[in-house]
Amino acid sequence: MNDIFEYRTKILESHLDSFGHVNNANYLKLFEEARWDFITKNGHGLDYVLEKKVGPIILDINLRFKHELKNRDDIHITSQVIEVKNSKIYVIEQKMMRADGKLAAHALFTAGFFDLAERKLIAPELSWIRALGITNYSL
Repeated sequence: MNDIFEYRTKILESHLDSFGHVNNANYLKLFEEARWDFITKNGHGLDYVLEKKVGPIILDINLRFKHELKNRDDIHITSQVIEVKNSKIYVIEQKMMRADGKLAAHALFTAGFFDLAERKLIAPELSWIRALGITNYSL
């Protein structure tokens, strides 16, 4: 089982649409914040990406909205790599939970590692595997 990362935050006014609940695009922003949080805490944040010129990119998104989120709701996001498709591509599952325990949104992100200089997908270094919490992987 790969590591599960947790991220907590609060819904702010800037996340809302004219209906008074979170705008659909802001779910993606919140999920991205959670992903950057755990890779940064694991030593692979933006500074590392810019220095090494290698980093994760999103290739595909499947996002389902389950229960609405409103202003000042506390949320909890879990993130976990659930599948390694091949040496370059993996799937991250993220769940956004409300404080009452209800699932607000569920997303699957197909991602890969991108070489910024060569402009192509590459196999990740072992340090990236560890930063993503992948425990059962061989290069």
